[in-house]
Amino acid sequence: MIEHMNQQKIIANSLGIWGFGQMGFGIKGPDAIAYIDLCLSDYIEEQLGDWWQRAYPPPVNADSITNADYYFITHEHWDHLDPTTVEKIASASPQAKFITNGWCREILEAMSITPERIITPDVGQRTQIDSTSMVVTVVPSAHYDIEYDAEKGHRWVGFVIEWNGVTLYHAGDTIIYEDYNERLRQLPSIDVAIMPVNGRDYYRETDGGAIGNLMPAEAAQLAKNHGWDMLIPGHNDLYANNAIPDSEIVAGLSKYAPEQKFKLMKPGEFFYYVNP
Repeated sequence: MIEHMNQQKIIANSLGIWGFGQMGFGIKGPDAIAYIDLCLSDYIEEQLGDWWQRAYPPPVNADSITNADYYFITHEHWDHLDPTTVEKIASASPQAKFITNGWCREILEAMSITPERIITPDVGQRTQIDSTSMVVTVVPSAHYDIEYDAEKGHRWVGFVIEWNGVTLYHAGDTIIYEDYNERLRQLPSIDVAIMPVNGRDYYRETDGGAIGNLMPAEAAQLAKNHGWDMLIPGHNDLYANNAIPDSEIVAGLSKYAPEQKFKLMKPGEFFYYVNP
């Protein structure tokens, strides 16, 4: 998988996208390789017990990821900031810089990742990423609420990545909050949206402490209303107790956005997106 990433050619107006499970993705443009929210260990089960047993082994070992130029982290929950994964990649890819928020910065620094390797862009500001043609805009997320600290900023975020003629939005974990649609309308037109679509319910919250995400109907209507070209539902495979059947996602899209293009990616799968 890593060798495939290294060898894959990227033409104009395209991005290579690899699925690593949950909300973990690898993205290759013409001048860099980036990763987002990888969870490649059993850390959560080790900390919280069998309710959080992985449904499948990692598609790659974290210490084999030697090609990371940038590593995005949307928030500090362990299925997005997996300490074991981050430590191994930080060591295997010493060139990698971490793009995140102030809440995660202090966690990364406690893991001996030096401050010069950590980038915390301001929310809503288009930020040019060094040595690449990538431009990043941070978007607040709500998991379940907007949480903001004057020093550390927004606790839950997503990233809009404009790169090589493609605009990709990775939402992290979120539900629809009061001015979410208005914020989305102020962003560049989204070509590919990676959204957390594992739903939410009382029993997951009480039995396992799982904070849920978008319902299929919500993701479908977001994609339709904002004109996203491709929807990639995520956050729905790694932990069986915190997932819904794929058929529910398909049904939601069929009912509320029947013309919407979407891709359900399996761990280890490659998707080559070319802007139409």
